[in-house]
Amino acid sequence: MYESFLNMVRNSLTEGLSELQIEFVIGKLASLCPEWVTDTENSKHDSAQLVESFLSAKHLEGCSEKTLNYYGSTIKPMVTKLGKNLHEITTEDLRNYLSEYQISRNSSKITIDNIRRIFSSFFSWLEDEGYILKSPVRRIHKVKFGRTVKNTFSDEEQEIMRDKCRNIRDLAIVDFLSSTGVRAGELVGLNRTDIDFNERECVVFGKGDSERQVYFDARAKLHLLKYLEERKDDNPALFVSLSHPHERLSINGLESMLKTLELRSGVKNIHPHKFRRTMATRAIDKGMPIEQVQKLLGHIRIDTTLHYAMVNQGNVKNSHRKFIA
Repeated sequence: MYESFLNMVRNSLTEGLSELQIEFVIGKLASLCPEWVTDTENSKHDSAQLVESFLSAKHLEGCSEKTLNYYGSTIKPMVTKLGKNLHEITTEDLRNYLSEYQISRNSSKITIDNIRRIFSSFFSWLEDEGYILKSPVRRIHKVKFGRTVKNTFSDEEQEIMRDKCRNIRDLAIVDFLSSTGVRAGELVGLNRTDIDFNERECVVFGKGDSERQVYFDARAKLHLLKYLEERKDDNPALFVSLSHPHERLSINGLESMLKTLELRSGVKNIHPHKFRRTMATRAIDKGMPIEQVQKLLGHIRIDTTLHYAMVNQGNVKNSHRKFIA
């Protein structure tokens, strides 16, 4: 009751007084009602417990462990840094926190907006669950930033990468990434039995344990078959480490392999997402409907697909001459 009363006072004074003046008034009220303060202190929800409850709720919604870890590692430092109970955190507190975070770490606007979105999700949940009256993130607007055009692999670069692969496993991985556009976690999670070589397709499990069908080309099929024929282990994983005991390839192992290939080939920025972006861009350039590209990539929102795919500027020029000039 006391907290609800104080929050009503805060909200009613927001228009006419500064944050400092409002806190002065609240302090005076607290000194006049010490027994209310004591009762409130005993009933306050533990901030750390509420963070864990929020993460549990997101887990039930289908968020992956990676996403949950990102949420936790973003929210917990903020709670610790501000040193306030969650219902006491103001819009100004969060603005100052984001500003200091950006300056101290030289963070990009994209990073700061991602943090803002996570804070918004957290405080909106607190509001919906009745732990706070109003989310302090409501008045913190989306951070505006220009989107940079990210490069894709050229045909020549992909041939160079294939030529510089020193074993059949790496060659199979490069071809599989090129033709399917799967995420790193999806690739390393595949088992041998997931592959349908006759149809050149397989089912991958994406974000939130959602599953979708992906397809690979004839070259990837031939190199996958050769790789599996040469394997002597009985590990069910589709891709395993080269050294004994040939354990399932991890995301770190995949990224390390691609980094080694980058150094050997001279092709810059070799990473799984660049294969993904290249596949999407080429599909669109060749006329595949964006809705089908969205389905291949496993995106819920079509604008996410558009961010991945960089439309070839030469094609834009040719289309302009064809339809407009």
